[in-house]
Amino acid sequence: MSATRPLQRDQARRGYWLRHLHRWHWISAALSLAGLLLFALTGFTLNHAGAIEASPTVLHREASVPAALRAQLSVTSAGKDVLPKSLRDWLGQALAVPIPARAAEWSSDEVYLSMPRPGGDAWLSIDRETGAVEYERTDRGWIAYLNDLHKGRNAGALWSWFIDLFALACVVFALTGLILLKLHAANRRSTWPLLGLGVLLPLLLALLFIH
Repeated sequence: MSATRPLQRDQARRGYWLRHLHRWHWISAALSLAGLLLFALTGFTLNHAGAIEASPTVLHREASVPAALRAQLSVTSAGKDVLPKSLRDWLGQALAVPIPARAAEWSSDEVYLSMPRPGGDAWLSIDRETGAVEYERTDRGWIAYLNDLHKGRNAGALWSWFIDLFALACVVFALTGLILLKLHAANRRSTWPLLGLGVLLPLLLALLFIH
């Protein structure tokens, strides 16, 4: 009777940890599933970027700041400053595009606003003397958009936070999976050889073929 109690305690402890590990494993898998698919697919497209042709589309528009607003172009000296809200509102209506409250570059004769975004680029130029406005937007397509999300390029703070949380979920998923592999390894002889291959293969490729 006394010999079975330690065995029962070990089994109860093992069952306790298995339940918790399985719970954290599936929760982290659920949280990171969409991100894993996105980063795996865009990893492939980035690796073969030269073979995937893109046909950028360019949108070009022009306008002229009305005299009532033109005085706002002289309120800032050379440097960086945000365009006045009333001017941004007018530009948004005249060009039919949203104008962000982002710092523009003010020179003696021009205001230049760069508006990069995932999968494309945009810029806005205003002549401070005449009020002539020139806007151009380049769109490189959905693959370029997803590739830029993969790199976190011009995607903003919220996307950066998502990548951090996604990375944490992946770490939890990998570590709980590793512990589960260890707990089940006695019944699966191929566990450690496959795990070792997964570690050694990229290491050997990096050491032998990447210089």
